[in-house]
Amino acid sequence: MAERSQTALEAGNDLGKDDAIGGNVNKYMVLPTGYCGQPKKGHLVFDACFESGNLGRVDQVSEFEYDLFIRPDTCNPRFRVWFNFTVENVKESQRVIFNIVNFSKTKSLYRDGMAPMVKSTSRPKWQRLPPKNVYYYRCPDHRKNYVMSFAFCFDREEDVYQFAYCYPYTYTRFQHYLDSLQKRNMDYFFREQLGQSVQQRQLDLLTITNPDNLREGAEQKVVFITGRVHPGETPSSFVCQGIIDFLISQHPIARVLREHLVFKIAPMLNPDGVYLGNYRCSLMGFDLNRHWLDPSPWAHPTLYGVKQLIIQMYNDPKTSLEFYIDIHAHSTMMNGFMYGNVFEDEERFQRQAIFPKLLCQNAEDFSYSSTSFNRDAVKAGTGRRFLGGLLDHTSSCYTLEVSFYSYISGGTTAAVPYTEEAYMKLGRNVARTFLDYYRLDPMVEKMVIPMPRLRKERPLPYKYPLRRGPASSYPISKGDKKSSVNHKDPSNSF
Repeated sequence: MAERSQTALEAGNDLGKDDAIGGNVNKYMVLPTGYCGQPKKGHLVFDACFESGNLGRVDQVSEFEYDLFIRPDTCNPRFRVWFNFTVENVKESQRVIFNIVNFSKTKSLYRDGMAPMVKSTSRPKWQRLPPKNVYYYRCPDHRKNYVMSFAFCFDREEDVYQFAYCYPYTYTRFQHYLDSLQKRNMDYFFREQLGQSVQQRQLDLLTITNPDNLREGAEQKVVFITGRVHPGETPSSFVCQGIIDFLISQHPIARVLREHLVFKIAPMLNPDGVYLGNYRCSLMGFDLNRHWLDPSPWAHPTLYGVKQLIIQMYNDPKTSLEFYIDIHAHSTMMNGFMYGNVFEDEERFQRQAIFPKLLCQNAEDFSYSSTSFNRDAVKAGTGRRFLGGLLDHTSSCYTLEVSFYSYISGGTTAAVPYTEEAYMKLGRNVARTFLDYYRLDPMVEKMVIPMPRLRKERPLPYKYPLRRGPASSYPISKGDKKSSVNHKDPSNSF
């Protein structure tokens, strides 16, 4: 690293004051100290004034090196992890070192080979930087805080380059995705607005099930899934999309699941935080996943709306709330894994281990050995802990975590970096695991029997419909073990 100027040293020692960073840099051009001429190529322009952007300050250390400061979450200076910014006005073959100097966490997957994401206007697909160009270390220039430095060479002068902590997934992308699903007019897909955030963004609730399950008086087995309560945990949205894409598909497993279960999904619990580029908090600086015990309708409106709906379902004698799964991303661990609750009732405790064990058999990136069950007091206000205490013994409540970085493939020690597709594949595998849990394999086998074609046009795969009927027509014990039938990954069957 280049030797720092006195100005940069003073800026680093001023790290404790970065709660004063009140906004993102906006087309901020960095000029050399004492430079008075016209700006030219190579005078980098930084910007984070866009949706989910985050970069609060830039200090030039030398001609080749820059200290970058993450903007803290709005109204909460404690959290500084997510970054997402662009760089333009570059010079061809210009080499730089960027130092992210004010992370609020010390432990990080950067120690284990994680690297920032990058794309540019001519190469719009996100990719990870080479790990050999990334360094994570204690820095004496910044009060011995941990710094992540990465080297980069700009190669196309007309490109705008974008860097991010992980694959971004914005509120606008989410809305476009849901709009596209609605336009398909699927009779088993329902979208409603459960409420609004403080800044009047939509809290979307999706219901995916056979419409017969929603008729008046029908008994319902409900699986409730939530995501993005922590806005910087973007893998949560990819996993959620994988679940949704699979459940609305014509895959025979998805069709059986829609016959027997009602899926309620609130994929983005913190739309304001997502839009603003926060890591953990809402617009008002609240960690929503610590406020389940008593959410305020004005300070935590999205959480309040979801909790009221869950309580309403819990009090409905026709509704059995079987599962609650809250999807997160983890900044220090590999793989996907789960947190569950501890119960005095041994039978209930053993039963809640079944789903993660089955998921481990279906998903190579899911680790049962990393799955843990606890009642840590610090987690008392989380959805998993609160609902685990509220709901009865027939319900299972989990936090599903997935690594920001990678998973260890079975039988090896090699880290396989996650891609957007790999996150969505985990979601598909979460969905199909409900088939094993409820032992619905025989219903899938009935579906795939070829039937005569009734029309001249080319039919969809597995067109013959399931016989309809309430889930209770097929007696299944929640404690039963996984069937011996093995299903191939459905990812290529849509």
